[in-house]
Amino acid sequence: MRRLRPTTVRARATAAAVVVVAAALALASVALLGLLRANMLRNAERDAEQQAAAIAQLASAGRLDRMRAPLHGADFVQVVNARGRVLRATPNLAGVPALGPARPLRPGTLFHTWRIRPLGGEHRQRVVQVTTQSPEGLVTVYVGTSLRDVDAADDTTAAALLVGGPLLLALVALVTWRVTGRALGPVEAIRAEVAEISDRDLHRRVPVPATGDEVARLARTMNATLDRLESSGIRQRQFIADASHELRSPLTVLRTQLEVALAVRDPELWPELISGALEDTDRLERLCSDLLLLARIDAAQPVVPVRLDLGELVRDAVDARLGDRVPVRVRAEAGVEVEGSELWLTRVVTNLLDNAQRFAAGRVELTLRATGPADARTAVLEVRDDGPGIPPADRDRVFERFTRLDDARSRDHGGAGLGLAIARDLAAHHGGTLTAEDSPDGARLVLRLPALTPAG
Repeated sequence: MRRLRPTTVRARATAAAVVVVAAALALASVALLGLLRANMLRNAERDAEQQAAAIAQLASAGRLDRMRAPLHGADFVQVVNARGRVLRATPNLAGVPALGPARPLRPGTLFHTWRIRPLGGEHRQRVVQVTTQSPEGLVTVYVGTSLRDVDAADDTTAAALLVGGPLLLALVALVTWRVTGRALGPVEAIRAEVAEISDRDLHRRVPVPATGDEVARLARTMNATLDRLESSGIRQRQFIADASHELRSPLTVLRTQLEVALAVRDPELWPELISGALEDTDRLERLCSDLLLLARIDAAQPVVPVRLDLGELVRDAVDARLGDRVPVRVRAEAGVEVEGSELWLTRVVTNLLDNAQRFAAGRVELTLRATGPADARTAVLEVRDDGPGIPPADRDRVFERFTRLDDARSRDHGGAGLGLAIARDLAAHHGGTLTAEDSPDGARLVLRLPALTPAG
C-alpha cells in the first residue's frame, strides 16, 4: 500500500482532486437520478390520478356507462366492485380478472407500482387506486400509466453518467497535473539552485518568479537568507584573518624576546626581557579572552534575565578600576533598572571606560539617566572624553572588529580593536544600541537599553 501512495506534491494534489471530484460526482449523480425519477413519477401520477378521480365520480353517480377510453397518459382503466367483479375495463384488459388482490374496505386513494404482463413487455405500471361509494356499494377504480419513459430516462441518464464520469475525472486529473506542475515549477527551480550552492558559492541567488505569489515570497526569503549567510561567511573569514594577524604580532614579539633572553648571558638584563615577555603574554591573554567572548556572543547564548540597578552596576565598575590615568566623573540617576547579565553589562561599561581612558587628554565623564514614559522607559548611559574624537565618517566603522582609526586610535595605544565591537554586540544582545554621537570636543559614546518600570 505504501508503494501505491503518491510521493510527490504534484501527485498528491492530483489524487486529492480526483477523489474529491469523484465523491462530488457520485453524490450529484445520485441526487440527479433521484430528482429526475421523482419528477417524472409525479407527472405520471398526476395524469392518472385525474382520470381515476373523474371515473370515480361517474361511479358514485351510477353512470359508469359513460366512461370513455383513457386519455393521454393512461394505459388502462379497470373498475371493480366490492365482490371482485370487474364492472368496466379498457379493451387491453378484456378478460383480465380484478387487478387488486384485496377487496376495498373504505374510500380513498392509493398508489402502486406493478408489472402488468397482459399489457405486453416488462415495463412497470404506476397504478392509481381510487375507492368510492356507489349505488352498488364500494367500487374501486384502477388507472395505470406506463413508466416506460421514466425507466428509459433513468437508463439514459445512468449510462451518460457512467461514460461521462470517468471522462470528467480524467480531465480533472489532467488539468490538476498540468496546473500543479506549472505552479511547482518555480519551486523545483529554487530547489535545484539551492542544491548546487555550496559554501563557496554563497553569492548565487535563486530565481524569483514574477507571479508575486507565495512562491515568489519564498524565493525572496531564500535570497535574503543567502544574503545573511554570505555576509556571515565574509565576516567570519575576515574575523579569522584579522585574528590571525593580531595573534601573529604579539607571538612574534614574544618569540623574539625569549630568543634574546636565551642568547643574552648577562643576568642583569633578564628581568627587563622577562618583563617585556610577560607584557606580551598578558596582551595575548586579553586578546584570546576577547575572541572567546565574541564567539560566545556570535553563538547567541541567551542572557539570564536578572533585574539590575544600572546605577549601582556603573558605580561598582568605576570603583573597581585601579590606576586609571584620568579620573572618571560619574553622574548616575537613581532607580534606573534594566534586565540582563551583570557580568556582560559590566563588561560593556568597562570597555567604554577603557576606550575613553586610552584617548582622553584629561577628562572622562559617565552619565546615566532614564528617558521616556513610565511604560516605555529607556536607560541612557553616556561616556565622554576630551580626546581627539571620532570623525563622523568613522562613527559606524569604529564598532567593527579589529578596526583602529588612523591617527588617534592607533596600535600605539595598545588596543586590539575589539573593545567597542564587543560592547556593541553585548548591547544588541540585551536589546539595546551603542552609537557614537556628536560632541563639541572629544568622543561621545551612548548606550541605550530598555529600562524596567520601577518596583513598587
